[in-house]
This record gives sequence, C-alpha cells and structure tokens, in this order.
Amino acid sequence: MTDSTAIALLSGGLDSATAAALAQEAGCRVIGLSFDYGQRHRRELQAAVSIAEALNLADHHTINVNLASWGGSSLTDPTQSLPTDGVHEGAIPSTYVPGRNTVFISIGLSLAEARGADQVVLGINAVDYSGYPDCRPDYLRAFQTLADLSSKIGREGQGPRLWAPLVEWRKQRIVEEALRLGVPIERTWSCYSGGEHPCGVCDSCRIRDAALRDAGRPDLCSSSSR
Repeated sequence: MTDSTAIALLSGGLDSATAAALAQEAGCRVIGLSFDYGQRHRRELQAAVSIAEALNLADHHTINVNLASWGGSSLTDPTQSLPTDGVHEGAIPSTYVPGRNTVFISIGLSLAEARGADQVVLGINAVDYSGYPDCRPDYLRAFQTLADLSSKIGREGQGPRLWAPLVEWRKQRIVEEALRLGVPIERTWSCYSGGEHPCGVCDSCRIRDAALRDAGRPDLCSSSSR
C-alpha cells in the first residue's frame, strides 16, 4: 500500500482513529471523512477534527447527511433511552442506525473515486460491540462486490478496496494497537450521550473503559476525564 491514498471514515472514536493510523503506518496518504448525521453525541465531530490534526491527515471533510430526519435509532432520537445494560447476544440494540454504514461507505467510495484513492478504511468492529448488521464481514464482502460494479474505476478493475482491519479484533487489542501507534486516545470520543464529558454508563463507555483497564491504562477511562 506504499504511496497509495486512502479515505478513512473518521467518526471521532477510538476505532476509526486506530484504523486511520494503521493506514498511515502502511504508507498511505490518508484523507479523513466524517459525517454529521444528526447524532445526539455530536461531541464526536469535534473529536474527529482534533484527531485529524493530531494524525496530520492529508485532508479532512465533514459531510452533512441528516439521518435523524426519520429517527429509528436512540442515537438520532433523543426521546429514546440509550442502552446501559450491556450487549445481549443475538440482539441488535437501539443504537443501530438504519442504513448508516451503507450511506457512509457509498459517500466514501465517491470521494475515493474522485481523489484517485486506492481504498476506503473503516473502523467497524463486529466483536465487542453489538454485531450491527452493517459491521460484519459478510456485509463487507457483499459491499465490495457492489463497489466493484457501481463505479467507472471498478468496472475497469481498479476500484478501491474496503479495508476494515479491526473488524474481528477484541477491544483490548484495539486499545493496545492505538497505544503502539501513538493514537491520541484522550482526544477520541466514544460516549453515546451528548454531554461535554463521557457518561461512563452507556454500553460504548463501558466497553471502552473495560478495554482500557485491561490494557493497563485506567487513567484514560471516562471517569478520569471528568
């Protein structure tokens, strides 16, 4: 991947920041792409800007795609309660946003074709979070087929690859890689709540904090940021 260009979908969270840093380590010129989709935790957009600066990305775009217009998720509808009782095997939680990754990846592929990028880097993970349908390996494989068929460069056999290096990693491993790569974990934002400080009780905070403790960095847990 040396001397290639990558579009990194940058949410502002730990996973996407780590994936972007892995692309840089592999020799890619990385362009960040973030989305204002009406999420209640808009604090993550500030984090995405900060991470792009810290990683010295080649460029960074934030696109407005208001998925909150029709709700359907506790991340876009503030009248719904955020889950705090942990991930239940086989159940998709209310934080799933209908069509989110399908929309985001499609826009990422558009930017990749326009900028001549070789790949779209995704920080999605199917293990320690909820098993969202659009964060699974079979979804990625199917979307890669669509990407190859839906673009000029794809039809010419030069379409960008979808790369999700963390998709089957445990959260602790992601934290350890972030530490190794020098990712500014303290600048990332994973909390589902919309406050200025992580709530420490939503599923995302609890999974992140457990991984940080297991990796020997309890000082970076949500309780330490208050």
